[in-house]
Amino acid sequence: MKHTISALVRNRPGVLAESSAAFQNNKINITSISCGETENMDVSRMVICAEGSDEDIAKVTGELEDMDFVIKLDDLARKEFVDRELVLIKVEVDKDNMSQIMQIFEVFRADVVGMGQKTITVELSGDQERVEGLIKILHPFGIKSMCRTGMIALKRGDD
Repeated sequence: MKHTISALVRNRPGVLAESSAAFQNNKINITSISCGETENMDVSRMVICAEGSDEDIAKVTGELEDMDFVIKLDDLARKEFVDRELVLIKVEVDKDNMSQIMQIFEVFRADVVGMGQKTITVELSGDQERVEGLIKILHPFGIKSMCRTGMIALKRGDD
């Protein structure tokens, strides 16, 4: 089962390494991890996406909660949060497929951020399903390179 864990942590060296080690020690693969400062420069929000059983994830989140740098930790449920990811994709283009590729970008509301003689670079921000959809559609055209940020997420509502 997929889990999205949001943790407020003290902004200090080693936090990301110690957190990911807890997953490694429990043999849980992290599929995405992102971390950045919050509105308080002393606090960062770490969003970790991982696949594992509820029991395995509960074990590792329990370990994380016991770490001195963790301020607050939530295992988010899909209906309770807003998530976004940023992707940059460089795709091959030629005179025969340029208009088709541009139509795809328009449908996905993706922004062209660079053009070369044989490639076009696009950026897209959205939920993981939208990002995965664009990647899947562009794959047959020839993706030359790609970079993804990993998911960021916040709980919905006033919490």
